[in-house]
Amino acid sequence: MRRRLLSGTAIRLLPALLLIVLALVGPVLAPHAIDTPVTGPYAEPGAGAALGGDLLGRDVLSRLLSGGRELVVSALVAAALVTAISAVLGALGALRPGIGRVIDRTADLLMLLPAVLGLLLIALAWRDGGRYTIVLAAVLLGVPYAVRLVAGAAAPIAASGYVEAAAAGGERLGHLIFREVLPNLRATLLALFGLRFVAATYLVATAGFLQIGPHPPAADWALMIRENGPGIMLNPWSVVAPGLLIGLLAMSVNLAAAALTPQHGRKAVRP
Repeated sequence: MRRRLLSGTAIRLLPALLLIVLALVGPVLAPHAIDTPVTGPYAEPGAGAALGGDLLGRDVLSRLLSGGRELVVSALVAAALVTAISAVLGALGALRPGIGRVIDRTADLLMLLPAVLGLLLIALAWRDGGRYTIVLAAVLLGVPYAVRLVAGAAAPIAASGYVEAAAAGGERLGHLIFREVLPNLRATLLALFGLRFVAATYLVATAGFLQIGPHPPAADWALMIRENGPGIMLNPWSVVAPGLLIGLLAMSVNLAAAALTPQHGRKAVRP
């Protein structure tokens, strides 16, 4: 039975691993240079270009293989930072209700800002940030939603007997957060990481579509959709392929996070 469960988990992890590895090593596998025309504009798939050409006749397959690394790394970093920051703030708010009310009100205020507007404001304030601007925007826009989720999950743990006993025994706040509360939120944090990765992927893709971050002739999946949209009827692969990979990446990582989520996240109450 255990072997069957492990096999099922491996199957659910495999798509995400394959896509991430493909995005990371893709530039090495690209058959052509990403900025060199090899065929006619919007040429159909052929021997020289397996997925045809883009608006300038560049190989779509080569640009596809080279265009996912920055998106994947940016989304992973943003999701990890959002999860880590929200975990600490949520646990802190659950353990210290006064601080928790301040965190909640601040999160409520930040959630009023639309994601695209927030992205544009941060990009205007930090024009030369490049990918760092996008990651910062993903973190600032993602933490308010995530911290409310973590705080709600941490509240019953903070009120449990073993946490109260540890606090009464003189344990410091850092010990209570990292040794008592957060280990019991593994399931919540893994699920949260998957959700924030999906949100970060779409935000990074939106930034690329708006040309915030990567600029032509850079190879970027979202930028490819923007550039080749006018020629979708001539060579659909120049638009469909990057859009499909963005969607598959988001879904597969979310599925992998769900597969890794433990069924029972809390430990037994200490005597």
